[in-house]
Amino acid sequence: MSDQIYVVGHINPDTDSIASAMGYAWLLRERDGADAIAARAGALNAQTAWVLKTLNLDPPVLLTDASPRFGSVMRRLDTIRPDSQLGAAWILASKTGGIAPVVSDDGKPQGIINGLSLFKYFTDTLGPQPGNTTVKEMMGAPCRDAMDTAVPKYPANAHIRDTLNRLLRDEHNDYWIVDESGEYMGIAHQREVLNPPRLKVILVDHNEPRQAIAALEEAELLEILDHHRLGNPYTHQPIRFTVDIVGSTSTLVTEMTMDAGLSMPPALAGTLLAGLVSDTLILTSPTTTQRDRAAAEKLARWAFAGGSPLKGETIESYGKSVLSAGAGLSNRDPKELVSTDIKSFEGGGYKFAVAQVEVTDILQLTEHLTPLQNALNDLREKRGLDFVMLLVTDVVRGTSRLLLSSDAPSILNDLPYPPLPDNTRDAQGVVSRKKQLLPAVLGLLER
Repeated sequence: MSDQIYVVGHINPDTDSIASAMGYAWLLRERDGADAIAARAGALNAQTAWVLKTLNLDPPVLLTDASPRFGSVMRRLDTIRPDSQLGAAWILASKTGGIAPVVSDDGKPQGIINGLSLFKYFTDTLGPQPGNTTVKEMMGAPCRDAMDTAVPKYPANAHIRDTLNRLLRDEHNDYWIVDESGEYMGIAHQREVLNPPRLKVILVDHNEPRQAIAALEEAELLEILDHHRLGNPYTHQPIRFTVDIVGSTSTLVTEMTMDAGLSMPPALAGTLLAGLVSDTLILTSPTTTQRDRAAAEKLARWAFAGGSPLKGETIESYGKSVLSAGAGLSNRDPKELVSTDIKSFEGGGYKFAVAQVEVTDILQLTEHLTPLQNALNDLREKRGLDFVMLLVTDVVRGTSRLLLSSDAPSILNDLPYPPLPDNTRDAQGVVSRKKQLLPAVLGLLER
């Protein structure tokens, strides 16, 4: 557990976030021999799900917070049955550091035998004067007669911090760790529970705490690999911090793989290529650099190799399939549309969020306008924000329409996007939330 490193992207992950986590975890394993695990901070969107299904890859593990759980400090000790003789418990305790867990045949914890429970059993059995009862006779008694049945139970996936007060008041030094059905998983000692190991985490495709997994401050943050503006978290010690001006984090992972002299497996390369073309709209976004184009060519060489599910594809054809997989308004709930690809920001004393959704025909927005407007207003109230914006981007024509939640500050009337009769704004040529929309919004709020 202490050697595992989780590589995780931002909440509401997009394809680049998932792809860069998978790619960088692979690189850390191949290049450094690290026990790196790709993780995701939320549900897959439609585009990413399509990419992974097409490439026959499993999604990264779900990691929504970094707070230590009971499962991280347990040891799966051997167990004995309630009807086993105390002699067997004595032998087991000599191997486990002084305790013998008693578990029934159905896997449910029954009690623990330790020095204190044995002393109580001996005292109750022998009384103030031992008499003629021998130790051998007592060791033949069933374990159920000498076990402590009041040992606390904690689910393996429960957060330790949520039960600290109870733990500090409890007189027990050992605890049952159980699964969701209450079956035995292991034993945790109080000293380990009160000083659990920190989760080792590497952040990719973001560096702002509000976009990261919950309880990040409880983790050991090792590194950040990103291509967004700075809003980095506080760290206890120096870390490796890479924020570069490219169109996707997948580009950075690809460059590091090339620098190591390695070649990615076709399916993984296809995932990173999907992240790259998604973030750069097939290399047409204003965020695209020459480095992105070079990385795309290298990924294509790896991904379109013989035997690959993508054999015969081109960057253009594959890119169109990737964008189409995530585009459209008709088959998705408005609440999902405004909350799937969304990022929170602060500026000029305002707290706000900017969501983005891609379509292949901007004209379809008209029939969905009212539900989307209502969903934006509900989201603003639910998250306690000053306003929310939705950028509806036509990936075919390279343009967008902008929706604002009700009661947006009047200062936003000066945005350089002409208002339309349907109360949206015509954001001609705007396709990048990061490089085009956000600077315009912050420029007004902070002036």
